[in-house]
Amino acid sequence: MQNNAQEMVLVIDFGGQYNQLIARRVRESGVYCEIVSYKHSLEAIKAKNPKGIIFTGGPNSAYLEDSPTIDPEIYTWGVPVLGICYGSQLMMHMLGGHVCVAPEREYGKTVVDLDTTSPMFAGLSEKNVCWMSHNDYIETAAPGFKIVASTPNCPVAAAEDAARKLYCVQFHPEVLHTENGTKMLSNFVYNVCGCAGTWKMDSFVEQTVAELKERIGDGKVLCALSGGVDSSVCAAMLAKAIGKQLTCVFVDHGLLRKNEREEVCAVFGEGGQFDINFICVDARERFYSKLAGVTAPEGKRKIIGEEFIRVFEEEAKKIGAVDYLAQGTIYPDVVESGLGGESATIKSHHNVGGLPDFVDFKEIVEPLRDLFKDEVRQSGRELGLPENLVARQPFPGPGLAIRIIGDVTPEKVAIVQDADAIYREEVDKLPMSERPSQYFAALTNMRSVGVMGDERTYDYAIALRAVTTTDFMTAEVTMLPPATITTAANRIVNEVKHINRVLFDYTTKPPATIEFE
Repeated sequence: MQNNAQEMVLVIDFGGQYNQLIARRVRESGVYCEIVSYKHSLEAIKAKNPKGIIFTGGPNSAYLEDSPTIDPEIYTWGVPVLGICYGSQLMMHMLGGHVCVAPEREYGKTVVDLDTTSPMFAGLSEKNVCWMSHNDYIETAAPGFKIVASTPNCPVAAAEDAARKLYCVQFHPEVLHTENGTKMLSNFVYNVCGCAGTWKMDSFVEQTVAELKERIGDGKVLCALSGGVDSSVCAAMLAKAIGKQLTCVFVDHGLLRKNEREEVCAVFGEGGQFDINFICVDARERFYSKLAGVTAPEGKRKIIGEEFIRVFEEEAKKIGAVDYLAQGTIYPDVVESGLGGESATIKSHHNVGGLPDFVDFKEIVEPLRDLFKDEVRQSGRELGLPENLVARQPFPGPGLAIRIIGDVTPEKVAIVQDADAIYREEVDKLPMSERPSQYFAALTNMRSVGVMGDERTYDYAIALRAVTTTDFMTAEVTMLPPATITTAANRIVNEVKHINRVLFDYTTKPPATIEFE
């Protein structure tokens, strides 16, 4: 629910893998930011009244006829534009520079010489380590542009036309590998775009609660409550706005973590800390039946998403007239489902891309749709939610179904629940400062030979995952103490039936996603 009066920087997506990171870094600077596809019309872009525009990277070559492009009128508006990687090459190509295949491809950390008189690089040292990832390069800058950064292999690592407020950088300031990258984007937002920095969580919460009151009026709302961070903050925000007009439905689809149903009911049910209408639905057999024999990840997600809606519709009919369905959809869900920009659909999220075509409610309410994960947590704090709930590690809507490779059965769910509980118990013995952002066990569909008690076994392998991240757009592997991993592995093999091997996943995001499916 972004206020039209709120100053905004608009990210125009040309298929770059870091598009969400750019938006996240801008928001860290205190300025609201959204992502749209390059296919958006100029009228639609202008209607958003952006204070600045950022072109993302992308996999194409700017000089090819079928590559993504944009109407050159955008350069005449007087609105500052920053091109990043492909975005920089596109700008140069369109405005008369020369872009071609680089004699030497640059990838990874590169020392860049900066002209610190540029408003983009104000306050930085003249040499800065930046993250390069390009096959093409800008051989000559377009007329009117001044070169403000270079490397031995990249003569135009950055350029500016201050009069037209056009800027471009060949490297990626949005990734953590670029030293002072956030400062560069902040410089663009404040020094070039002239933003005031009014994007704050307390004002967002206050404004959104007011908007919810006005939008919903005396209507009734049904909220999908998983007990996770997103749906809990969504429920708390709605409870503050409309009180008893809200009914929260918690569905036990048989794909929850061990003891999770009991924990959620204790917090949100009768005697809990929230004054809401709360219903717990036992739908385990129903979901298992629908998922029987389904192995494709997208198939599982779609089935779970549709079944969720059907359960909510049925509960709504029992309650009586219900006008709205509320969901804890957040911005990464929107973008990864292919709805927020140009990047390809990574996976359907059950509360975005996994929705069925027909939903029996007047409208869907998604008050957190514009927020990244850490912004959702901060909103929860502003709403007075307890820290142990706000800081809880994420759990996907489809639950353990996407932590089980292949078909889902009650027996496999029990295996994952037990293994995951042991793993989390061991990791939770570490000090808070050493714990990963997310850590869980997943069941592979690989079976292997083992020996237990002098007998040959042929059983499943469990994979353990542990990642550290701030925004869940990128994630690094958390190097847990070896003793933590080996203790968890030994306990899992000894205490969980049908597991004889434990693996550890060392893959970052990207190229992997955090979840397995």
